[in-house]
Amino acid sequence: MANPKRKISRSKRDHRRANWFSSLRAARLVTCDHCGEKKLPHRACPSCGYYNGRSIFVSKSA
Repeated sequence: MANPKRKISRSKRDHRRANWFSSLRAARLVTCDHCGEKKLPHRACPSCGYYNGRSIFVSKSA
């Protein structure tokens, strides 16, 4: 069985162990400024294709 070459610091270990908690929370949704649909923050709206006031892509539904 493989053995670690170096000791993992407490900080590094605890940061790794703390990350599983974020997967338990539901995704936060915000409303799109252009069409009012719910979308993930910091991403283009899947229904209208706008992000930050600009058209990024033309959606298939439009």
